[in-house]
Amino acid sequence: MNANNRVDVVVVGGGIVGLATAYSLLSRSPSTKIVLIEKEATLGAHQTGRNSGVIHSGIYYKPGSWKALLCRRARGALLQFAARHDIRVGQVGKLIVAVHGSELQHMRALFERGVANGVRGLREVARDEIREIEPSVTGIAALHVPETAVIDFTAVASHLGSDVRQMGGTIASSTELTSIERGRPHWRLETTREAIEARVVITCAGLQSDRVARMVDGRTEYQVIPFEGKYVRLSARASRLVRGLVYPVPLPGLPFLGVHFTRRIDDQVWVGPNAVLARGREGYGGRWNLRDLLQALAYPGTWRLLERYWRVALREEWHDRSVRAYLRECRRYVPDLTAADLLPGPSGIRAQAVGSDGSLIDDFKILRRSGMVHVANAPSPGATSSLAIGEILAGHVLRELRES
Repeated sequence: MNANNRVDVVVVGGGIVGLATAYSLLSRSPSTKIVLIEKEATLGAHQTGRNSGVIHSGIYYKPGSWKALLCRRARGALLQFAARHDIRVGQVGKLIVAVHGSELQHMRALFERGVANGVRGLREVARDEIREIEPSVTGIAALHVPETAVIDFTAVASHLGSDVRQMGGTIASSTELTSIERGRPHWRLETTREAIEARVVITCAGLQSDRVARMVDGRTEYQVIPFEGKYVRLSARASRLVRGLVYPVPLPGLPFLGVHFTRRIDDQVWVGPNAVLARGREGYGGRWNLRDLLQALAYPGTWRLLERYWRVALREEWHDRSVRAYLRECRRYVPDLTAADLLPGPSGIRAQAVGSDGSLIDDFKILRRSGMVHVANAPSPGATSSLAIGEILAGHVLRELRES
């Protein structure tokens, strides 16, 4: 690209949501001139490439919410995309296991939510059938969710990127946005490589989404608080103890799921992730970024969130530091595990938008202004829902282009 290059659309962010948006735009309007900029050298380097690879069924989300609607809508599209590109999918299914009687009412409420969301094949199973599905798992009852699957989302992102290029889009990697301002009639974006002018801008910046938004408006009503999730890998011996996915019954009002087991598409079994306040927005493995940490600690919403969930925060920190405590949680579901079975794994960081009152912005959040669409919050199941989110963003942009 040359300096001051003019295009129809700039997409900021080369994660799976940004790629799905560019893909949807070009699929619907092949003549649209699109540039996608990504600050990393590779696509899907952060949340897209650092998760356990679960294709979610939609059971957890409030009926009628964007998460529920788009997860269900996108699941089939994702499976079709994978089939067209020979991306392997593991239809492994999930057990959501109750180990204590107090969890049964929450499990049944979750069943009703899943039915309301249209999850197919969902059923309650008793203790004996748990053993038929997962012979090494213990519990008093469970929900079986056969639609849950696993995939390599990095491979999905790579194929989306290839399709975008084949349809005429430009992907500029190692290109970081440094400023953006409104001109007439174009937006002007300065990057670490060159300037670009665009009629419409879509921002899908994930962990940096609030900072990108503040380049335009100066302030936001939320801030991204990064939570690091560290995974534990099971040894080869212990991996044989888990056939598919084994999750706990989520308790109402708690922001994270707790210990859970995922047989990935590569047949490794990962446990977790946990959720601790990250020392940096991209501080994987506990790496510190002083600017990020100070910004998080200076934000009133961080302290109000911790005040609300301090017991959960302490538990997560303790499990992060104590192998014995983490093993005890794991053995509630898979009793045959030993400390030697828990091996160090990778980590990911979740971009969680938090209000100044400490409230978690739970649903997907998309903000619009003239000539711009901004993805403010797209945590899990963002990867599963990406093709549907991309369709919605593409619809907004095409209307903007027609009206401008």
